[in-house]
Amino acid sequence: MINFDKVSKTYFDKSHALEDVSLVVEPGEFVSIVGHSGAGKSTLLKLIIAEEKPTQGSVFFDSVDVNNLRKKYIPELRRRIGSVFQDFKLLPKKTAFENIAFTMEASGRSDEDIATDVPHVLDLVGLEDKYWHFPFELSGGERQRVAIARALVNQPDLLIADEPTGNLDPLTTHEIMEVFKKINDIGTTVILTTHNKGVIDKLGKRVITLEKGRVVRDDKEGRYVI
Repeated sequence: MINFDKVSKTYFDKSHALEDVSLVVEPGEFVSIVGHSGAGKSTLLKLIIAEEKPTQGSVFFDSVDVNNLRKKYIPELRRRIGSVFQDFKLLPKKTAFENIAFTMEASGRSDEDIATDVPHVLDLVGLEDKYWHFPFELSGGERQRVAIARALVNQPDLLIADEPTGNLDPLTTHEIMEVFKKINDIGTTVILTTHNKGVIDKLGKRVITLEKGRVVRDDKEGRYVI
């Protein structure tokens, strides 16, 4: 599904975010990208969604060279990828239901689809009793669940999550990771970035470790060695 072929990314200040990265993520995998701050984790995700372009090498989504896509085709690519971030990015004046419905409206989905699919994804993430709550009425973990539901509602092939539990307490972190596992179990590929060793140890899924922009370890057994 995802193929990084000798990818390097250098920014204008000459800092090297990624250097000669090659990796493949197969459909249905759950992969954690780990490493200290500045290791290149977020840059790697930005390359997948064509938010950044590599300085060298190629990034493929299925057989499509992401970074050679014409600008008008990038929204189509991004509809196949759900994104979750540490800071939630919810609209504060819209309820949980409305935040998700807004995403569907922007994608041209019908009112009938919205009425059916929004409750489904909110139920999936365990918010069946929070449809009409505003973000300020929800806990941090509940807001993150809304963000996950929003990322899922257009049925993406891939879900990427950039430090999604960075601001959450250990119990809420565990609950959010259980949601990601459930999503992966129904067939969605998941790529997660984190620096939380406890999260990785409990997952038991493939772990790719970045260090100063390079892949230094790719462990299929789910071990994160600091």
